[in-house]
Amino acid sequence: MLNYFNFLLHQLKGWPQQNYYLFFFSLGCQVMTLVNQPIDILSVTTFIGTTLGVLCILSINAAKSVNGVLGIVSAICFIYVGYSAKNYLSIGEQIAYMITLDIPVLLSKEWNHNMASKIRKFTSKSWFVAIICTIIVYFVSGYLIQRVTDPRPWIDAIAFSISLSAGIISFLRYNNQYFWWLASGLAQMVLWYISFAHGSASLAMFVNSSVYLINDVLAFTVSPWYNKKTRKQMQQMEEEYYLSHQ
Repeated sequence: MLNYFNFLLHQLKGWPQQNYYLFFFSLGCQVMTLVNQPIDILSVTTFIGTTLGVLCILSINAAKSVNGVLGIVSAICFIYVGYSAKNYLSIGEQIAYMITLDIPVLLSKEWNHNMASKIRKFTSKSWFVAIICTIIVYFVSGYLIQRVTDPRPWIDAIAFSISLSAGIISFLRYNNQYFWWLASGLAQMVLWYISFAHGSASLAMFVNSSVYLINDVLAFTVSPWYNKKTRKQMQQMEEEYYLSHQ
């Protein structure tokens, strides 16, 4: 158990500096949002979920596999928030994240070993399949969820279809996931802003989506998913860590 906690601590190190800056910026925003609204179970759960959620997506950005633990706890929080806001597809989205991004990290030793060395990119065929599948999921999920009491079925469906596709693409370790995450961030901002305007959610979820969007932009610049220099540094750091712990 001690070795596992040491591993998790190691996974929080060596990120691009911009990732740490973004986390503390997000934390400050969420604290201000929390203290400017009634403190109840929903607001506290939202605060915990958004804080851990940002850490989770920043760890993925840095090609670090600590997102397993962080992702599951934040997903549980977001499921409660999504249910409270009646954004039911956001619940399915979080379950999909746990299945594609979090549980494999916890169960697979191979998954945890030097993620930066396993990054790949789409072929023309992969682009076509990913886009078509996203569109199909959008229409199917939107049609099905409108039969439930979801007040924003098609907006919810846009966020769900893009986010689900992004999770699967990330699971397969394609760097093209960040085109989907970028679109997902925009869709989530729209969804949670409208939910907030309707009185169904706190402003914290909109702020959280904004931070996710900034993270996605960072991914195209300093992240090992796209920055070859950072990727090489990550690979070297991970190899040195595993060699010293064999």
